[in-house]
Parts: sequence; C-alpha cells; structure tokens
Amino acid sequence: MSQLSTQAAVEPTRTGQAPYTDEEISHRIERCPKLASLQSINRQLAGLVNSDQSFNSQIAEIIRRDPSLTARLLRMVNSVYFGLSAKVNNIEEAVLYLGLRQIRELSMATPVIEDMERISGSLPELPWRELWQHSIGTAFMTREILATTMLLIDDDTDYIMGLLHNVGKVVLATAFPAEFEQIVRMKFETTQEVAAMERELVGWDHARAGSYFLQRHQLGEEISVAVAHHIEVPDDSSHVLYAAAVHVADMQVREAGFPGGLEKVNPLPEGAWAETPAWQLLFEDDPQAADPARAGLEHTLTRLPAMLQGMV
Repeated sequence: MSQLSTQAAVEPTRTGQAPYTDEEISHRIERCPKLASLQSINRQLAGLVNSDQSFNSQIAEIIRRDPSLTARLLRMVNSVYFGLSAKVNNIEEAVLYLGLRQIRELSMATPVIEDMERISGSLPELPWRELWQHSIGTAFMTREILATTMLLIDDDTDYIMGLLHNVGKVVLATAFPAEFEQIVRMKFETTQEVAAMERELVGWDHARAGSYFLQRHQLGEEISVAVAHHIEVPDDSSHVLYAAAVHVADMQVREAGFPGGLEKVNPLPEGAWAETPAWQLLFEDDPQAADPARAGLEHTLTRLPAMLQGMV
C-alpha cells in the first residue's frame, strides 16, 4: 500500500471575507497529498483477474500479501449479502464465491479508500466510514446503471468515477478544514444546497475541487468530467451520460440508507432518482429500456446494504 502523509499544509482561514480566489484554491488543492493508489491500483492482481489463464490459487496468493484486502474480502463473503450457511475462512474459497468481477472491484476500492483515510486525518472526528460506504455503493451502482444503457464500457472507468465522485469532500476537508467544519454542522434540504454553501465559503464546491484534484492525477477526462458534473448534470456536455449515471447512483445509495455526505441533508423520497432529468437522459435514445432497467436496479438496491456492511 502507498504511504501518504496525513498532514497537508493549511494556511490560516480568513473570516468575514469573500471566498478564496481560483488561484488560492487551486494552490491549496495542489498541496494536498496525492492518491498514489490511482497510479498503481494493484496492477499485479488486475493483470491476473483480466487473464483467461488465471487460477483462483494465483489470485488468492496475491490477495494474501495485502492484509487489508484479505480482511475486506473475507468480511464481504461472510456478510448476509451472500447468505452462506457456513463461515468462509479460506481465501481460495472466498475468491470462488465472489467471482472475478467483485475481486477486481475490491482490489480497486481498498487502496483508494485507505489513501483517502490517510488524507482525511486532519478531521478524524468526522464519520468517514459513512463516506467510504457511500463511495463504494455509488461505484457499484454507477456500474449497474451504465450496464443497462447502450453505452459500451470495456474497462473500469464506470466503477472508478463512482468511487471517486466525492473525493472533493476529502480535498476540501484537508485544504479548507475550518470552512468544511462549518458546513458539516449545518442542515440542508438538498445536496445542491450543500454545494452552494461550499461555493459561498470557499469559492468552489466539492465537485469542482474533486475534478481539479483528479485532473492533477492525470485520470481520464471522462472521470474528471463526471465528478465535476455529478451534482448538476448539464444536458450538453461531453461524457454527460457518465455524469448522469453517477448522479443517479449517488441518489440511489442515499435512498438505500448510506447518505455518506458528512453534512446533514434531508433523506430522499423513495424512487426520487427515477424522476430526475439525469435518469431520463440515460435512456433518451432508448426510452423503452427505462422501465425494465428501473425494476432491475430496484432489486439490486435491496441487496446493497448487506454488501456495503460487509465491505467497509
């Protein structure tokens, strides 16, 4: 696992003044520790998972070298999500039950979450575990949503953009801790109100801050654009379907009981995600597919809480 310092240089907070300039904000974000995991997300394990010649024993051997990934894998396979009658303590057996796709997702999520945990050390009293659960849930549902559309994805872009959609909250907490603490003490009706308060106190919201942070990591444009627009989805931007999927997934995971925003936002009414312009945008070219997709996703959402409790 990568080693990150949990100490980011933070300048004194100005009180009673206008928000910071773009130059000041970008400067602080650039001084935040990088997520080394984004440069090398368990490449050896990813190579085996993608290979048709891999054996469960080979995959298990690599997993054994990572105690955190091992613990997360066994916790997940023994969760009520899988409903096994006997406890699994063997990694090879866990790999067999989970399957290659979920092993790959775990291998991506584990180092990223651990890196974000190190960065978020500046405000340890906040409920970060809720944010990690929300992030992994959004990654999972973003992938499920896009699988129901006509968009073809042959890599892990969908999962990664969902996983990182709220990385800007970690960035703001690190670069602007005093302002972030004010925000988490407030109550809001919607996530749009949260973003508006972030812009009022800092100048940028967490979507813009996260997008800029990920651009600095040289991630693909579709990821940084989806993160930038996951709160308010435009109808005329490039990669708009990615942003729409993350927006809907974020709402679904909140409805499933994992708000994960750190700040206090009113709960969503059931099925609100299916009434959004973002949902309509996803099926603009194939409206007939919307109802079956909704039914399948609603079923998946009933199993999501058990999976997240097992992973984080």
